[in-house]
Amino acid sequence: MPLYHRALADLSARGVATASSAELAASLGLNPATLRRDLSHLGSLGLRGTGYEVETLLGSVRRALALDRDWPIAICGAGHLGLALARSEGFSSGHFRVAALFDVDGAKVGTTLGGCLVHHLDELAAMVGDEGIAIGVIATPANAAHEVAGRLLAAGVRALVNFAPVVLSLPPGARVRQVDLSAELEVLAHYGARR
Repeated sequence: MPLYHRALADLSARGVATASSAELAASLGLNPATLRRDLSHLGSLGLRGTGYEVETLLGSVRRALALDRDWPIAICGAGHLGLALARSEGFSSGHFRVAALFDVDGAKVGTTLGGCLVHHLDELAAMVGDEGIAIGVIATPANAAHEVAGRLLAAGVRALVNFAPVVLSLPPGARVRQVDLSAELEVLAHYGARR
């Protein structure tokens, strides 16, 4: 669904009114039957011979992904990665908003970095409540990731994105997406060496 959302948002931005399943599938490198099956879970939205109305389908995909509301985000770790994430377009799109940036470094706390005031990690629980933070992003060194995850969970944040190079085990009801850039490079190196 996130890929469909991106493709449909692009079509909408270009003013495209309708798109066939073949056109959408080709733009994503998918089989049209797979695309139609996936989109059928959203209801009967396509018309045979006409395709999909882009705005209608985009609205349905947004609702399915819960992108029809604001998602305040807390980034824990105001180092190079945390700042890059705070400045990225993906975290400042119409659906996601960096509500707070946290660190434990006294030299960073109280400063404004990437357009966000850096708070001490000890303020996390209060800020989660005040800002309605729904997603926590961990951009800390590996040795701090478990503690930060624990603090986010204790504050009521149940959706985490972990950029630290460590696997987090979370209790039931919590979700984590692991984003390990070094592991991805290792996979590419493996395939590159096999050529």
